[in-house]
Amino acid sequence: MNPVGGAPGLQGVLALRQQILDRNEGLRALQQATDTPVAPAADKPVFGETLKGALEQVNASQNRASELAAAYERGEVTDIAQVMVARQESGVAFEATLQVRNKLLSAYQDIMRMGA
Repeated sequence: MNPVGGAPGLQGVLALRQQILDRNEGLRALQQATDTPVAPAADKPVFGETLKGALEQVNASQNRASELAAAYERGEVTDIAQVMVARQESGVAFEATLQVRNKLLSAYQDIMRMGA
């Protein structure tokens, strides 16, 4: 039975104190677990570097398609299928690059609208 005013008795206070101590121990354990050193971010590729690499691959694909087309026109390559496949691959790569650019631009515009 609680005393007048609904205040907890001695047992209630001791139980509350024990809960606080238990939570405190849990927080200490969590802090020690998260205090482990984190590997430097230098090991991971930066977004700009990844994007640059992808653009270089698209450029190389387009250059290869152009070289094959020029070689076909000179008569050095007789397999038209190889030329057409290279052109299609470079076209698909370029279209994908445009889609990524459009998505990045749209995301940037959305972020800029958030601040306004």
